[in-house]
Amino acid sequence: MPLENSVLFTSNRDEQTQRAPAELPETYLYSSGKILFPKDGKESGTWIALHNNGNVMILLNGAFKKHIPHPPYRRSRGLIFLDIFDTEEPKATFENICLDDIEPFTLVIWQHGTLWDARWDGYEKYITPLPAHTPRIWSSVTLYDDEIITRRKMWFAKWQNETTYKTAESIRLFHEFGGDGNEHTNLRMNRNGILQTVSITGIEIMPDKAIMHYKDINAGLVSVNEWYISGLLQNS
Repeated sequence: MPLENSVLFTSNRDEQTQRAPAELPETYLYSSGKILFPKDGKESGTWIALHNNGNVMILLNGAFKKHIPHPPYRRSRGLIFLDIFDTEEPKATFENICLDDIEPFTLVIWQHGTLWDARWDGYEKYITPLPAHTPRIWSSVTLYDDEIITRRKMWFAKWQNETTYKTAESIRLFHEFGGDGNEHTNLRMNRNGILQTVSITGIEIMPDKAIMHYKDINAGLVSVNEWYISGLLQNS
């Protein structure tokens, strides 16, 4: 979501409730620099991260259509995420990395002011440049069919039209309360307490700093990490 002087990225994590809870976001030192992310409690990977070079990346399970899993896989998608993000140019790393025997996934890549949609369907890679200043919403194809994905796009468009003053907080509230009252398909979903939205993460990129706001819904915990870095909106 682009604003006048910032760019917002917001991600709901929908997960099996018996999965080990994720750790609150922390900063980890990698070969390419510092990366801030919440760590998956099972595989130690992640689904959203902020790099101190100003890049942001978000993971969604699945590519273009719901697939049938065939475990065991060579490496978890959350760890492959970090392999790709630990670089100055995650787009190029995605294009070059071997993804054989990795379960299908989608990446939303914000790289030096450019936006990319990168997908691995289990056989081929697809990468598409997107207008950096056009608001858009993604939904995991493993959890939502075409009808629900279209409905969610309509909710997002309605929220944009009805929200005069858009902020990082207002988009997080949309991610928490948006929908039509159906818990199975609301932005914050709950399917019989077995599969539900367990956290909401928001990242705001400004010219001189970046903020990650993380809400662990089940634990009732909130963390806010703020980095002061120059040139985060370069080329935007």
